[in-house]
Amino acid sequence: MFTTRPTLQGTFGMVSSTHWLASQSAMAVLEDGGNAYDAAVAGAFVLHVVEPHLNGPAGEVPILLAPAGGEVRVLCGQGVAPAGATIEHYRSLGLDLVPGTGPLAAAVPGAFDAWMLLLRDHGTKSLADVLKYAVGYAEDGHACVENVGATVETVRELFETEWTTSADVYLPDGKSPRPGELFRNPALAATWQRLLAEVAGAGDREAQIEAARAVWRSGFVAEALVRQAGRPTMDTSGERHTGTLTAADLASWSASYEAPATYDWNGWTLCKAGPWSQGPVLLQQLALLPTELPAYGSADYVHLLIEGCKLAMADREAWYGDADAVPLDDLLSAEYNAARRRLIDGKASHELRPGSPGGLAPRLCEHARVVAPAEPGFDPMGAGEPTVARLTADGGTRGDTCHLDVVDRWGNMIAATPSGGWLQSNPVVPELGFPLGTRLQMTWLEAGLPNSLAPGRRPRTTLTPSIALRDGVPVLAFGTPGGDQQDQWQLHFFLAVATRAKARGGLDLQGAIDAPNWHNDSFPGSFYPRGMRPGSVTVESRMDEAVVEELRRRGHDVTVGDAWSEGRLCAVARDPEAGILSAAANPRGMQGYAVGR
Repeated sequence: MFTTRPTLQGTFGMVSSTHWLASQSAMAVLEDGGNAYDAAVAGAFVLHVVEPHLNGPAGEVPILLAPAGGEVRVLCGQGVAPAGATIEHYRSLGLDLVPGTGPLAAAVPGAFDAWMLLLRDHGTKSLADVLKYAVGYAEDGHACVENVGATVETVRELFETEWTTSADVYLPDGKSPRPGELFRNPALAATWQRLLAEVAGAGDREAQIEAARAVWRSGFVAEALVRQAGRPTMDTSGERHTGTLTAADLASWSASYEAPATYDWNGWTLCKAGPWSQGPVLLQQLALLPTELPAYGSADYVHLLIEGCKLAMADREAWYGDADAVPLDDLLSAEYNAARRRLIDGKASHELRPGSPGGLAPRLCEHARVVAPAEPGFDPMGAGEPTVARLTADGGTRGDTCHLDVVDRWGNMIAATPSGGWLQSNPVVPELGFPLGTRLQMTWLEAGLPNSLAPGRRPRTTLTPSIALRDGVPVLAFGTPGGDQQDQWQLHFFLAVATRAKARGGLDLQGAIDAPNWHNDSFPGSFYPRGMRPGSVTVESRMDEAVVEELRRRGHDVTVGDAWSEGRLCAVARDPEAGILSAAANPRGMQGYAVGR
């Protein structure tokens, strides 16, 4: 079949990411003898430099890793709410929602420590070896993709009048970054160079990494982050607020390992982060599928996936979070899903219908029960994932986050979705060259909910990488940017891989990525201002017109977007019997790339 690019195949190593410079930097580490985890850390820090509108060092990252011969693990790089981040404090400021920008929305930064933990425990390279690529691009410059400058232009007035430290980096001489011109971030380069200098005498490789973690948590980096959090900052509320992040918050938190949430489906086992993320939504969507699927791509097929997604997302809203124990076993049980499946008929549902696993009553916050439809168009002070991912008039999204997958010749595999700390989230910390994040905007200012704002709790994140096993063996790592769309796009991709005919003797990764995709917004959005569009479906114009008309006949509010506007998937795979590695990347946006040999 025709695809935009080939599915790469080789035996040495494969990388796929949302930016070609990150992919090639990671591949350079593999070529230099590093393993998949060394390569992923190098690629991740390059993503901070080349996609600053999509992620940053003070953001967050969930990581799924499958060491050769070992068990799949989740490395949680999602920081918690600071000790001072209470519902009472935010309500006392006259707020009904956590602002979408500014220091009040900042959780304890999680990404840096997660990458350091990965490098320490599973890598082989030194910190200097993996950071040199990011330092080089920050110091010497790189040619920006168009969306960096476009994002800066949407917040130009804010940068020039309020967030002037951001203007210093992203509007030098009043000009935003432009394609074909070198863009530099010398402050960021200086931060990593100072960090490396401070840890150089700490001892061996692992001791230097531990020293770097200490510098981040209690050294010059921590001091600068706390100073920034204490500066009054204009946010989406239209007021200036200070944040709650303290030195004690930074010093007391670290990334951690945990077991994945899993679901077995037709010989596959899907592994996701737990319900502090939206990851189990993909598992619930699989559990809701009937034994026999309708014809791939048919109106029956698309309708089934859309309606199943609505039910899973309603459960996400009612049950997922970092509070009490989430009844995940019940949510994934055959009995529960048989009953839920009967709610899917031939018509589009326009209701939010959470279930009652184990007979428990679902809990929805007041905002979710009365939430207004999302307004079309872009609001530069709004903050989706990131701000540029807000719904547009054509129903599409712009921006999103990042993703990175690696598999090496030894069989080590990793999938990671870095995000947060983007340039439009908070002012640049002048001493560091990057901003704080805004993940607390995903929590509710109402007590007693699974995702209520509370000190020490993780905000429920939309970031959701995937690893799939076949007959118990890890064979596929994948993921996508896209906020609430991530597990919608990933479901369609996975089913395309798992159910369609194989191409060229292996999994048809590129064909599955290229296939026309869609999403719906029939549930409260995870990002400020938390809107929803009941009954909505946004499809690519490449979808069969007869399918579109049939969906409309069934009551779906269909918006036809651009031909290549839905889904931004990356994927790598490994065939353990043939010894073949493969990779593919999303052509949408013209910057994702897979490399390998």
